[in-house]
Amino acid sequence: MIVRKLEEVTCVDWGNGLSRRFLTQADGVGYTVTDTIVRAGTTSRLEYRNHLESCYCIEGSGEVIDGDGVSHPITPGTLYALDRHDAHWLVASPHEDLRLVCMFTPALRGDESHNLDSPEFSHY
Repeated sequence: MIVRKLEEVTCVDWGNGLSRRFLTQADGVGYTVTDTIVRAGTTSRLEYRNHLESCYCIEGSGEVIDGDGVSHPITPGTLYALDRHDAHWLVASPHEDLRLVCMFTPALRGDESHNLDSPEFSHY
């Protein structure tokens, strides 16, 4: 059994926020669980080419914009799943951080971060 508290987990600054990684590849469960903060007022161009990701909003607000430019509002109680390695924009509202519980499969190594200065969608 694995039991971890927020103050015990690895915290990675992924570019526009923090990713607190509760489970990683080293844990051997096959998926990663994170508690992720997206800083207020930020926009991130993201794509997970090697992982599928689902995110459940527990605090704050924002939007996820798909590759066709369709905006999907994110508020507490909203889940979005990137089930096709979807390129997307993740936007936190200008007045509050967005907090998401995220699951990745296969599991992340745990040290990944984004290159948000790239002209392409940041990926890993």
